[in-house]
Amino acid sequence: MADKLLGWFNHEYEKVLHSGLSNNEKDKQYSDLMTEMEHAFKIPMLGNQEWEKENRKVIALYRKISKSRHS
Repeated sequence: MADKLLGWFNHEYEKVLHSGLSNNEKDKQYSDLMTEMEHAFKIPMLGNQEWEKENRKVIALYRKISKSRHS
């Protein structure tokens, strides 16, 4: 189940990445995706090494989305 959900989030990320949207709109969609991931996978707000160790694929995608946002 978790892998299927993670696959969905990755697909949504790729759709935003390759869309013709402005950087501001992409940033908003990336932010929304990150919030959805936080809820779906119960990502802790503060860094939690144990959680990250047990959820490497989730945190990797979460960080990938975060780094795609423009500052």
